[in-house]
Amino acid sequence: MSATNPTVVLVHGAFADAASWAGVIGELQSQGVAVIAPPNPLRGLAADAAYVGSVASQIEGPVVLVGHSYGGAVITVAGAAENVVGLVYVAAYVPEEGESLGELQERFPLAPLVANLTEWKYPLPGGESGVEVTINADAFPSIFAADVPAETTQVLAAAQRPLAVSAFTETASTAAWKTKPSWAVVAGADSAINPEVERYGAQRAGATVIEIDGASHAVAVSQPKAVADVILQAVRAAR
Repeated sequence: MSATNPTVVLVHGAFADAASWAGVIGELQSQGVAVIAPPNPLRGLAADAAYVGSVASQIEGPVVLVGHSYGGAVITVAGAAENVVGLVYVAAYVPEEGESLGELQERFPLAPLVANLTEWKYPLPGGESGVEVTINADAFPSIFAADVPAETTQVLAAAQRPLAVSAFTETASTAAWKTKPSWAVVAGADSAINPEVERYGAQRAGATVIEIDGASHAVAVSQPKAVADVILQAVRAAR
């Protein structure tokens, strides 16, 4: 327990940006909770976790890390920062130490996302190219945000941030959930990550699991209050 109120750090996943947390941020701020939503570079697990961990470690006082989707893998590693006191997974991957997202995902039938990705090249230092992926625009609404209004999904699809494919093969160097309390929101109708993957990882981590029936992968957009309520549980436990 801490006498200092924790700061919530919201980490977005692939194919989204920090604006996807807008509704959750509003809910938390209305409860007087300090919150920031930094950019997740989406360039690879080790690099992304190092960046988020650096952000967390520079915050004075305790931090609750919240990760959506691929952001769950990022907070699993970044959560090793000393001042992180809780982890919240939102429709997220929860890997074990030494496990890649590909290995975790392949334990269960693949979600429709996998067959609806477009590959892009981007430059790397030294003149080589890396590969990143986005969701096909026509498939984005049904896969990522089926319970979000169509006009919103069109904007989200156009504003996607691509994920480097190396993120699926890098292994987690640590699993902070082994030493930090965790909570998990399972999106019951997720078509981007099989809900069984979310349940399995969360249960393995000993997380307090809250399942939202009928929720899409974009549950933080469609049901921000429900997601914020889980984050508030973590905040109260850390006080």
